[in-house]
Amino acid sequence: MSDEKPPVEICKGVNDLDKVVLRGLRGSSAEVYLYGGHVTSWKNNHDEELLFLSSKAIFKPPKAIRGGIPICFPQFGSHGNLEQHGFVRNRFWSIDRSPPPLTVSCNKAFVDLIFKPSEEDLKIWPYSYEFRLRITIGPGGDLMLTSRIKNTDGRPFSFTFAYRTYFSISDISEVRIEGLETLDYLDNLKSRERFTEQCDAITFESEVDRIYLETPTKIAILDHEKKQTFVLRKDGLPDAVVWNPWEKKAKSMMDFGDDEYKHMLCVEAAAIEKAITLKPGEEWKGRLYLSVVPSCYRSGQLAPLRVLQG
Repeated sequence: MSDEKPPVEICKGVNDLDKVVLRGLRGSSAEVYLYGGHVTSWKNNHDEELLFLSSKAIFKPPKAIRGGIPICFPQFGSHGNLEQHGFVRNRFWSIDRSPPPLTVSCNKAFVDLIFKPSEEDLKIWPYSYEFRLRITIGPGGDLMLTSRIKNTDGRPFSFTFAYRTYFSISDISEVRIEGLETLDYLDNLKSRERFTEQCDAITFESEVDRIYLETPTKIAILDHEKKQTFVLRKDGLPDAVVWNPWEKKAKSMMDFGDDEYKHMLCVEAAAIEKAITLKPGEEWKGRLYLSVVPSCYRSGQLAPLRVLQG
């Protein structure tokens, strides 16, 4: 009798919440909670965790899960009339048994989720829509999230959006981001004042909370100590958020360990500066594609250009 586990498995997670486990061909995996349509784990072929999940994360509605990849919709942050980062991250999603066609090559494990607003949700944000989310893990361990939001209302509506991805890192002092140099950004620590990035690479010595604008489709996150590079590719998402709460803010969050800021970094594919507007019947698609590769060295320096240009 084979001990091989299925590529897609529905089971119970923390606090008896339903989750879906996706397994790649060579040992990689991802876990997705139906609460929030929330990816909480992404492991490579060596069973190493690539996403940060706080040891103090609260898996209990209505609190959103701290870490992984929460989805911010229909509002990013507190820039609007809704609760912080919208509400789909703390609602229960369903498995979509009959999703519209979406190309997927063989040897990929995936699950389709769907969220439709309840009567209570419509009192908060009075528009009808269907939010479909496909989470896929490829044979090489790459992770892809594809969101499709369709306006099923009789009126147009506008929204902002982000895949708030918490990467697991060795130490925040050992990490840098490449691909955002020379770009304009809005600094959330300075009332969204607009600046231009002057550094060749983004490194961290204090709290950072920025929205980079008109960003490239590919961003590299280099971890010197682990000698690995996360490659973030995105489609339909022009902005990129970079966030680390640092020491003071970390201590103020009840679902976040005091020193955990050292081992996480949020780099988020997003659409924030210019809201997306859908007319009745229109559909928007936004895709996030994550991979991790060994960092290459040249003269003692990490060389991400091969990653960004490859």
